[in-house]
Amino acid sequence: MFNKELYQYFSQTETPFYFYDMGLFNESLKKLKQAAGKYDYLVHYAIKANANDPILKAVKKIGFGADCVSGNEVRKAIETGIKPDKIVFAGVGKSDAEINYAIDKSIFSFNSESIEEIEVINEWGIEKQKIVPVSLRLNPDIDAITHKYLTTGLPENKFGIPLSFLGKVIRRMGDLSNVNLIGLHFHIGSQIRELSPYIQLCEKVNMIQDILFDEYGIELDHINLGGGLGINYENPDDELIPDYANFFDTIHTHLKKRKNQKVHFELGRSVVGQTGSLISRVLYIKKGINKEFMILDAGMTDLIRPALYGAQHKIQNISKPEAQIKNFKYDVVGPVCESSDSFDDNVMLPMTKRGDLVAIRSTGAYGEIMVSQYTLRNKPGAIYSDEIKVKNEKPVFSKERVS
Repeated sequence: MFNKELYQYFSQTETPFYFYDMGLFNESLKKLKQAAGKYDYLVHYAIKANANDPILKAVKKIGFGADCVSGNEVRKAIETGIKPDKIVFAGVGKSDAEINYAIDKSIFSFNSESIEEIEVINEWGIEKQKIVPVSLRLNPDIDAITHKYLTTGLPENKFGIPLSFLGKVIRRMGDLSNVNLIGLHFHIGSQIRELSPYIQLCEKVNMIQDILFDEYGIELDHINLGGGLGINYENPDDELIPDYANFFDTIHTHLKKRKNQKVHFELGRSVVGQTGSLISRVLYIKKGINKEFMILDAGMTDLIRPALYGAQHKIQNISKPEAQIKNFKYDVVGPVCESSDSFDDNVMLPMTKRGDLVAIRSTGAYGEIMVSQYTLRNKPGAIYSDEIKVKNEKPVFSKERVS
């Protein structure tokens, strides 16, 4: 999978580090743009998935906007060159400083999750003599069929305005002079691998739009259906780029878009997830009573997803790319003094020894962005395929290179 030139480069590089296949990333962006463009859908890349400069520059170059959930993400998007009129700003706890900055920069929309926040935005709008565009983030009460920590559209989640509050919020906004309701925003969760929740979301959006028109005479210019489209962590080479076409075809079939209405999406993991791998070196093979522990120099500080919610990533010994027989079982762990510092148990691999290089796949999203320096560990580096002077014209993870 990783060609010999690339492996030689890795073997001389200090580990751990993140490797990004920029050929694959650009291919993913291109296919996403084609699939969304078929229906004139607008895409905002979810910066929280990966905010590295080369990633954001590629996003800007292809013309996508940015989905931000903090003031610093808004700032980063603008500094990267993404136009403010393509930036949406969500989050349940926007500070006054963040609200002020985003108003000053005239972003496209605040995706607001409570009437309390909208009232504060209105106060700052009055102070600045600006009419501030707001979209209501509604909680649609839909099960995203994902991990409980990744769902955001159920009543027990902190996100969004309950549907039962909609009338009250609409009436209250009528009294606020410096906010302008431009749309509705939804986000039901992350790592969603089935399309049925999106079909339910479309049906719920259709119902809400009917209510808004029938009861309040409101037709909105924008509908934002969020993101959440998942990736294949188990067998990444089988699905390096998600089926964007089927995703958008499904939305088009079930969403009753109003005349001249724009539909927005906020995709992150599905775009960048397969692009990245965490490359680590084996420190020791430690024999236990009933187990063998493969101790890596990467730990939960470098990739927290397994410790945080039991996420599983495909693990490969890239020092032995030709090995077909995987008859050794290892618990793959890190060096951090926490029992949760474990990447996976009972991983079947070729016989592995100290010094071998291991790739933890599908870490382009929610990997490097969540790095910490707990126990004062160094942060991992980052290497991009288009910066390496080796024979690597095709994406590393193209079908031609799958072993």
